[in-house]
Amino acid sequence: MSSAPVTINCVECGGTAHLISFLPPDDEPLEDGTPLAYRCSDCMDRFDLVWEADDT
Repeated sequence: MSSAPVTINCVECGGTAHLISFLPPDDEPLEDGTPLAYRCSDCMDRFDLVWEADDT
């Protein structure tokens, strides 16, 4: 997968966390080390993740 998921499962409450980071234009692949921020729509917690491409 070369693009970040739009939503992830919240590890705090089990809700849905939505991507709040701006992604590169034109569906360019993300580079390893790209920071991504998500916010849960239920508990409002923020999660900062670092993108690493799958090796498969």
